[in-house]
Amino acid sequence: MANLEDFVTTIPDFPKPGIMFRDITTIIQSPVGFKMAVDMLVEKLKDVDFDYIVGSESRGFIFGAPVAYALGKGFVLARKKGKLPRECISESYALEYGEATLEMHKDSVPAGAKVVIIDDLVATGGTTKAIINMVEKLDGKVVKIGFVLELAGFDSRNNALKGYDVFSLLTYPGA
Repeated sequence: MANLEDFVTTIPDFPKPGIMFRDITTIIQSPVGFKMAVDMLVEKLKDVDFDYIVGSESRGFIFGAPVAYALGKGFVLARKKGKLPRECISESYALEYGEATLEMHKDSVPAGAKVVIIDDLVATGGTTKAIINMVEKLDGKVVKIGFVLELAGFDSRNNALKGYDVFSLLTYPGA
């Protein structure tokens, strides 16, 4: 029986020497690995009371949408700036070399809605914190946050995501 970590490819010294890059595209390309990841996310959320899953572009879409489908929930897109057609709210966040901005439709999360955020990977938690801020601007409540893979060395749980209920399917020590 395979484990989910069997589908993660580790690439040493990418993108620079000393970094152990954890590539989850090998989870997605494997029918067994992808089904396993989605099923594990569904299992973690089956007893959680919520209305919507929010996923960020693009791998948050890949994992979040099938989980929303399996649980009969709505799926909300958090996209790069300029990609959504209706009135949006936005939130900028820091990247290693600059800044990025995510947007959500202004009517995507009704006031009082309970939201789960799903993404492929968490390092610093900046992308997820931007989504949290948008959900809360819309008067929604983030009730759980889930990741396929967590890089624990960045300590996002005690920094950007402190105070939120966070889980990950796999945890690696790296930073």
